Amino acid sequence: MPSVYNWQIGRQMSYPYTESRPDNQFVFVFNLNRCLACQTCTMACKTTWTFSKGQEVMWWNNVETKPYGGYPRNWDLKTLSLIEKTNPGGQKWVKDEAKPYGTFNGKTVFEAASHETAQGPQKILGYLPSTDEWKTPNLYEDVPIAKNGAPNQWTAKGESLPEHEKWFFYLPRLCNHCTYPACIAACPRKAIYKRKEDGIVLIDQKRCRGYRKCVEACSYKKPMYRPTTRVSEKCIACYPRVEGKDPETKGQPMETRCMSSCIGQIRLQGLVKIDKDGKWTEDRNNPLYYLIHVAKVALPLYPQFGLEPNGYYIPPRWVPRPYLRQMFGPGVDNAIDKCLAPDRELLAVLCLFRATNRIVFSYKILKGSKTFETEIHGKKFTQYDDTIMGYDKDGNVVAEVNVNEPVHVRPDIHLNSI
Repeated sequence: MPSVYNWQIGRQMSYPYTESRPDNQFVFVFNLNRCLACQTCTMACKTTWTFSKGQEVMWWNNVETKPYGGYPRNWDLKTLSLIEKTNPGGQKWVKDEAKPYGTFNGKTVFEAASHETAQGPQKILGYLPSTDEWKTPNLYEDVPIAKNGAPNQWTAKGESLPEHEKWFFYLPRLCNHCTYPACIAACPRKAIYKRKEDGIVLIDQKRCRGYRKCVEACSYKKPMYRPTTRVSEKCIACYPRVEGKDPETKGQPMETRCMSSCIGQIRLQGLVKIDKDGKWTEDRNNPLYYLIHVAKVALPLYPQFGLEPNGYYIPPRWVPRPYLRQMFGPGVDNAIDKCLAPDRELLAVLCLFRATNRIVFSYKILKGSKTFETEIHGKKFTQYDDTIMGYDKDGNVVAEVNVNEPVHVRPDIHLNSI
């Protein structure tokens, strides 16, 4: 296999195709500390793209409850288990200050694949979910875990603040439009491709023959087979909106349906520039670049799989760290520590989440006066009445948000007074 560089695992790795990067990359960040699991994003996607016959169990966007939930059922546990069997005890991260998250010395899904199987050569380690595993996207929703690992079990001594002994969190997911997609690597028809202009991964359904190799290979299980047409389908990142073809935006790139419908304001989405050498172009005032490469609070989902996903998550602060490190890598501790008492710039950038349905390409912070000061988790925290401005690709203001939320005091006399 050719060798490519994966910056998320900090090293060269094996991949079936040679290095190729788009001019721009579609990227999104989810703040898991805010997700309500209201499923508004799920239904926005469903009613737009997967409402037809044969698509009944297709959920290109879903929100699952961790640690028990998953769509398809146990998708991540099965993939982790398959890799562990090929490399027992070897899936380790090594600290390296020169790399964003250190260096991953274990095997990726490409490196853990067997050279020969009963069906022939295997390029990617994966599995094909059963029909039953696709049927219940919300199984185990709101199911917590106790310290002893039993679901819904209350501890004998009860709960005590500030830390609960039981925990769960919501994980929204869609196609990560990976830099090294397993679906592309596995497709024998070369029906899947990554767009040069924005890095969005699409399936050419005229070439697809429904072999389901993409479904088997994808570590995140986001390509899905449609039995009525006998071809695979997947999230297309609402690319007409990203291209700016929605009449509402007059040519300006717009967020996808799942993003723009988010009630909890957990989502931020956009495009980042990619250099010819494959690295992200330094763009200090792009909110995505700042969150991922400067503040380093947004982390990839299972970076050890090796696909270099372009979906990033701000990890939930109440979840046990070992579980989060397995899911998001060793950058978890830094991310949570910074978010517990965010500095002035981070607090302002977090206000851009869902501030507009336009894609924000850059931001500027207008500094205000100090309004609040306290101590959080032993750290000094100061809040300022700053204003953050978000700009579209042409430099027009599309968002203007004050860090200090406005306060409205209801009058003493109103229509529903008692």
